[in-house]
Amino acid sequence: MDPVQLKDKIYWVGAVDWDMRYFHGPIFSTHRGTTYNSYLIVDEKIALVDTVYPPFAGEMLKRIKKVIDPSRIDCIIINHVEIDHSGALPEVMKLAPGAKIYCSPRAREGLRKHFQGEWDYRVVKTGDELPLGRRTLSFIEAPMLHWPDSMFTYVKEEALLMPNDAFGQHLASAFRFDDQVDNKMIMEEAARYYANILYPFSGLVLKKLEELAALGIPISMIAPSHGIIWRKNPGQIIEAYRRWASGDWLPKAVVVYDTMWGSTAAMARAIVEGLASEGVDARLFKVSLRDINGIITELLEARLLVVGSPTINRSYLSALSPFLDDLAGLKPVNRLGAAFGSYGWSRGAVKDIEAKLEAAGLTLAGEGLEIAWVPDAGELESCRQWGRALARKIKEK
Repeated sequence: MDPVQLKDKIYWVGAVDWDMRYFHGPIFSTHRGTTYNSYLIVDEKIALVDTVYPPFAGEMLKRIKKVIDPSRIDCIIINHVEIDHSGALPEVMKLAPGAKIYCSPRAREGLRKHFQGEWDYRVVKTGDELPLGRRTLSFIEAPMLHWPDSMFTYVKEEALLMPNDAFGQHLASAFRFDDQVDNKMIMEEAARYYANILYPFSGLVLKKLEELAALGIPISMIAPSHGIIWRKNPGQIIEAYRRWASGDWLPKAVVVYDTMWGSTAAMARAIVEGLASEGVDARLFKVSLRDINGIITELLEARLLVVGSPTINRSYLSALSPFLDDLAGLKPVNRLGAAFGSYGWSRGAVKDIEAKLEAAGLTLAGEGLEIAWVPDAGELESCRQWGRALARKIKEK
């Protein structure tokens, strides 16, 4: 793949990773691959904005060489230290040893620790500018979106925002722009990215969106460091981030469960029937058979999360642990929760699930539902009624 021009003499020179299936170790499943986006700005001074994951350094350098000799690079902007963005920095510095590295104060600490390179660091803060010639780079610190060192780079004359991890998606594609790829697929992956990486920082996301609005800077294109570049409708992803960070919701419910011998599964199906009978879009997931990241993504729009398990060893099934632990770290905004399950000679699962839901910041929508051994016809009807009651809670403002 050749370099791809974004604006006059501004190029994508990154890499496409079709085979990536897990990100951050096993934490985030990336079933559509990913990209590592690096951008080259050719002016009186030549700037490289972010690099790529180390195994793709050669691919990035080949693309750069199709535009300029890499030794001519004057400035390297590192928006974020994480290795998928900064990992090829040593290879670039071998070819352009005199290049100056522009980064946030926290990024300088991280880069020194990662690479032990005695390089020329230039620390920048919000409002600092770097003239390149015809163009000027402006920097906006963005701590905890999603690391303390994160920042955005803005090309003033082109109204081009390069926000690193913000507004991105894990999505491999033969094309680079939002008007070249199915919009539904892009938004699915953007939602998945937000839900599983940026969700716990929603308050900071809102503040950053307010800050960008207050700065009054026009944005004609958003070029993130993963996935598709927003050139047709950058406002679409900005508005989506506003909704997600605000905790906006639709009358939907996500029912997550696991089961030993089918009793909790029968309860789950009856609860979904009750929710649906009140007009709630209820979606059912057996956690041991489904992708946890996909379930988390469903919560971006769903008002209610219902979690069920039989009691074993006085608590819930271990298959639910990764999901509940992940939920506690992500802390969904403005969501309701409820717990249910079957039990034999002792209880415990429902109480422990409720504690996990509250630890994740969810508000319990009512008392949990527990049924001994195998639910009979009357008890299944009680599950439906419980689902109906939860549906009415969903509709309360």
